[in-house]
Amino acid sequence: MKQFLLLFVFIFTFSTAQSQENLPTDYLSKEFHQGRREAFRNLMPANSVAVIFSYPERVFSRDINYNFHQNPDLYYLTGYKEPDAVLLLFKEPQGTEKYTEVLFVRERNALRETWTGRRLGIEGAKSKLGFTKVYNGVDFQTFEIDYKKFDKIIYDDFQTDITANVLPESLYELVQTFKKKAGITEENPDSTTLFYNITSSLREIKTPEELVLMRKSVKLSCIAHNEVMKAVGPDMSENEADGIHRYIHRHYGAEDEGYPPIVGAGANGCILHYGENNSTKIDNQLLLMDVGSEYHGYSADVTRTIPANGKFSPEQKAIYELVYEAQEAVFKICKEGTPLIALNETAKDVLAKGLIKLGIITDAKDVRLYYPHSCSHFLGLDVHDKGIFNGPQTLIKENMILTVEPGIYIPANSKCDKKWWNIGVRIEDDILMLKDSYENLSADAPRKWQEIEALAKQKSTFNEMKFPKI
Repeated sequence: MKQFLLLFVFIFTFSTAQSQENLPTDYLSKEFHQGRREAFRNLMPANSVAVIFSYPERVFSRDINYNFHQNPDLYYLTGYKEPDAVLLLFKEPQGTEKYTEVLFVRERNALRETWTGRRLGIEGAKSKLGFTKVYNGVDFQTFEIDYKKFDKIIYDDFQTDITANVLPESLYELVQTFKKKAGITEENPDSTTLFYNITSSLREIKTPEELVLMRKSVKLSCIAHNEVMKAVGPDMSENEADGIHRYIHRHYGAEDEGYPPIVGAGANGCILHYGENNSTKIDNQLLLMDVGSEYHGYSADVTRTIPANGKFSPEQKAIYELVYEAQEAVFKICKEGTPLIALNETAKDVLAKGLIKLGIITDAKDVRLYYPHSCSHFLGLDVHDKGIFNGPQTLIKENMILTVEPGIYIPANSKCDKKWWNIGVRIEDDILMLKDSYENLSADAPRKWQEIEALAKQKSTFNEMKFPKI
C-alpha cells in the first residue's frame, strides 16, 4: 500500500509538472506585487498590522462552485489566485527575523489537486510570488501574534457569504481565528475605512505594468465589438451576439468577462443592467452591447450601440448623435486637475439641451428620466474599481482610468412621441487620464454612426459558420 501511495504521488507530481507548460507569460511580476505591498506599508500608520483575506468560493449548483475569483486587493498585493488564504502586513519589522509580511496559503494535497486543480503551496508562493515567510492555512491558528500590542489593526469588511467549514484551513476558520485572536466582536468602521482608503489611493492610479494589461483587455474587447458589428443581423439572437464576444475574449487569452455581459435589443437596451440576453431575434432594432473582457484580473468596460440591420433609422440616429455629442464634450475636459463631477455635469447639460431640442423633454431637470446614471467610474481590477471620491473637491489625476459613458434610454410608454420609444443608446469608452489630455484606450471600436454603418457592410468569419439543425 505504501508503495502504491508513493507511486501515486510520483505520477501526480510528474503530471502536474508537465501541465505547467504553455501557460501565459505576461502576468504581473512578483516584483510588481512586492512593490505594491511596500506602497501599502508606507501608507500604514505606526505600529499597525493589516490583515487581508481571500474571497470565498461561491456555490453554482449543489456541490459545484463558480470559477473562483480572487479578492482583487489580495491579488494586487500578492499575485495569489487561490481561495482560503490570508496576508499579514506589518508596518515595522517583527521578531528576531525582522519580517514585515506573512502569507498563509492552501496546503499542497495530491488527492485534492487531482480533483480540483494545482495548488501553489508554500514553496510555490516563495519561488513564484517572492515571499520568504509562508505557512499553510492550518498554521494560522497557532501562529504567534499578539494583536493587542498594535495601535491599529487594519482590515476590510468581512464577506457575508463565507460558508461554515470544519476544515481548519478554510476561509471560515481563518476569519474566525482572526476575530478571536484580535478580540473582534463587530466590525470596526475606522479599521475598514482606513483599509479602503489605502487600497483606493493605490489602485486608482495605474502603474506602467497595469497599463500593459489594461490596454490588452480593452483592445481585445474592441475586436469583439467590431466582429459583432460585422456579424449582426435581424435574425441573430442576443445570446449569439453575447457568445461572439465571449469567444473572441477567450481566443485572445482573457480568462473571463469583467462583469455579466449586457446585450440588449430594443426595449431590452433601455434596461441599464439587463442580463438575460435571451431575446431570440434582434429584429430591426438597436442592439446595445456593454461587454468587456477580464484579462489577467483587469477589466475592460466598453459599450457600443448598433443597428441590427446595418443602418440607423432617423430617430435612432438622432438619439445616437446626441449621445455622441455628449461624449465628445466630456472628452474635451478629460485631463489631470478637472473636477471628477464635471464629467457628468457636462454630459448631463449636453443631453438635456439635446432632448429639449428634439421635443422629448421641456425642462432640463427631466433629463434624469432618460439619463438616470452617472457618466464615469474608476476602472481596473474591478469594473467599478476602487478610487477615492470626496465630492466636488475630487480632481482627476494622471494615470487614472475612467469610463466616459453618456446614454439615453426611452422605454415604451414614456411621456414623449411614440417614435422615440424603445430606443436605448449608450456609448462607453475607457479613458486613461494624462497630464494635459487623455488617451482613449477603446478607440479601436468605431463610435461615429457613419463608421458603424460602414463596418456593418463587411462580412464576419462568424457569418460563414454552419451548424447542424436541432
